Amino acid sequence: MLCNLCERRCNIDRDKTKGICCSSNTLKVASAIIYYYEEPCISGNCGSGTIFFSGCNLKCVFCQNREISFGRKGKEITIQRLAEIMLSLQEKGALNINLVTPTHYINQIKESLIIAKNKGLKIPIVYNTSSYETVESLKLLEGLIDIYLPDLKYYNDLYAMKYSNVSNYFSKATLAISEMYRQVGKPIFDRDGIMKRGIIVRHLMLPDLEEDTKQILKYLYSTYHDNIYISIMNQYTPIKTFKSKKFENLNKKIDESTYNDIINYALDLGIKKAFIQEGETQSESFIPNFDNEGV
Repeated sequence: MLCNLCERRCNIDRDKTKGICCSSNTLKVASAIIYYYEEPCISGNCGSGTIFFSGCNLKCVFCQNREISFGRKGKEITIQRLAEIMLSLQEKGALNINLVTPTHYINQIKESLIIAKNKGLKIPIVYNTSSYETVESLKLLEGLIDIYLPDLKYYNDLYAMKYSNVSNYFSKATLAISEMYRQVGKPIFDRDGIMKRGIIVRHLMLPDLEEDTKQILKYLYSTYHDNIYISIMNQYTPIKTFKSKKFENLNKKIDESTYNDIINYALDLGIKKAFIQEGETQSESFIPNFDNEGV
């Protein structure tokens, strides 16, 4: 089968070669841990059972998980082993199973989820993605995913091409998010405020792109109103790689006054269901060690 899972549409046989994501048809996982640094309704006090997949179809120049998205750290595993990892995380008390950068493994993940659910996996499944996948691919997961956690990175495609080398990002990503919303609908929480179903759209602010951020917030609220949550993230951290040094604006953090201006803009739009970040979030200490733990 030729791979067209994401909007790169490489149209290649991954048993014979690799596309932009640098992945074959064999699952590769860099770590499977209890992780505490997602939105509060995802991590809670017990943590999210987070599985970090190796490879990525987007490869942003500012990627914080570059060790696995570019460097391909990780361990190859079977579909059966992935199911076992999910069940193990559930046994450890994880509130959910959080699939990070899963797009290029949709087919394998689907099989693993079916196996794990048949063996007693009951906690919610979180699909944590850059949103650059096809609607047809997402439909393969219908009924298996409880919470979608998509990025909406760029409004202006000039930035998408500049920083992620993708065309038509906004139009493709918003189609994907629309399909995600169709599948899971309005947010549902338990009595402790932990999300059981729904969608949280994440937007990572980038330096000097405030107007782009405003357009994204305006689009999301005018389209979905209070039927989704929006996570407005100020945690961009400059990375010391040759790629980021090509872009002067990426060598600085988001300053507090700029972030506050964006929060005020969101409030003026009428956005109430949002997550914002306070305190020191701009640190690589939040990035896990991709050392095959739990794999």
